[in-house]
Amino acid sequence: MKYIGAHVSAAGGVRHAPVNASKIGARAFALFTRNQKRWTSPPLADTETHLFQVNLKASGIPVSAVLPHAGYLINPGHPDREKRYKSLKAFVDEVHRAEVLGLQYLNIHPGSHLGLVSEQECFDIIADTISTVLNSSKGVTVVIETTAGQGNSVGYHFEHLAEIIKRIDAQERLGVCIDTAHIFAAGYDIRSAKGYDAVMNEFDRLVGFRFLKGVHLNDSKTPLGSRVDRHACIGKGEIGELAFRKIMNDPRLDGIPLILETPNPDAYREEISMLYRFDKRTRLSNPAER
Repeated sequence: MKYIGAHVSAAGGVRHAPVNASKIGARAFALFTRNQKRWTSPPLADTETHLFQVNLKASGIPVSAVLPHAGYLINPGHPDREKRYKSLKAFVDEVHRAEVLGLQYLNIHPGSHLGLVSEQECFDIIADTISTVLNSSKGVTVVIETTAGQGNSVGYHFEHLAEIIKRIDAQERLGVCIDTAHIFAAGYDIRSAKGYDAVMNEFDRLVGFRFLKGVHLNDSKTPLGSRVDRHACIGKGEIGELAFRKIMNDPRLDGIPLILETPNPDAYREEISMLYRFDKRTRLSNPAER
């Protein structure tokens, strides 16, 4: 089964996120558990945590289909020790918030070397940061997202993810999230059936589907290999519709959260419905059309 959803608002409290997901016919969702534009946030109140869990149960969305996203300020690969510690503290807090909410995952961008160290040195730093976070927490899996390679970001090649993973001992608590717009901007051509199969086979060879814990479903406003991260609505960008049809009929992507981050939240219900129609197996069980 495919679990399609979107990154939904948690404005007014995280308890609203499952409700907002249900309103768009989602079977999965992502959220920020704190203000993503600030370094610190107040702890989650017990009442807020309880209501989140109540609303999640009422939504029928399984915990395994919730993929919270860490704030964008965090840079696990920051070359400066003092500034990296600031990111580490925020990262640890994000993982603890996921724990308190009873969630399994935390999705995070791997970070940037800022042009101050080599990519290999940055992989060492990222691995050390993630290892520290895992050692300070229990249960939550850190999910490393592919990037477009914009600026000095790492994670734009599958080899980068493999290099980070192999440096971490607790690999049972590591995962990867593929962002379709990011990998396309990084040079992975998934526009044709042959291209999609080749890219996914390369991912399996270099990283392995056992690590795949989620996919961000985004078309791209920018062309192949641009290294520029700009999302477009499904089928309305440079990637086109075929890749998403392939995703919806790829059994290797069953059972994990597939999350829209397209630029028009008002179109999420329509996009979710369209994606379910692409799946030949679930056309008759489309929650977005109920």
